[in-house]
Amino acid sequence: MANGNNVTVVGNVTRDPELRFTATGQAKANFGIAVNRRWQNRQTQEWEEATSFFNVVAWGDMGENIGESIQKGARVLVTGRLEQRSWETEQGEKRSIIEIVADEVGPSLRWATAEIKKNDRRSPGDGGGGGASRPVANEPSDGGGGGYEYGEEPF
Repeated sequence: MANGNNVTVVGNVTRDPELRFTATGQAKANFGIAVNRRWQNRQTQEWEEATSFFNVVAWGDMGENIGESIQKGARVLVTGRLEQRSWETEQGEKRSIIEIVADEVGPSLRWATAEIKKNDRRSPGDGGGGGASRPVANEPSDGGGGGYEYGEEPF
């Protein structure tokens, strides 16, 4: 993501993920996240706090995994990009929203533990043959190493 539109937030899930499927069968999970910010007021020395609320959208297998794994109240890390979506209401009013389209979502392990269970690899054209399918983007190749060549720095 070299376009400079990267965002990482850590916060609490405000509503259970809503999992839906497009007409073509693509999974889409929507959920909300509340991000708190605390700072000390330099004049009063009192601690102050502000909360920002974001909608998060996750597609495909990740959306399905979120639907099965994340619940309201969970503390999560979300990385992705900001995307603006506009529409018109039935009354003709124009509306828009800025959402986080997730690239990765995971549990925060600062105050909780999580059990990781790897799913079987799913691929649309995979007839169960296994090794014939190509690795999905951003997934490690079958050779391990996180998709990097031996000796290549991962940054």
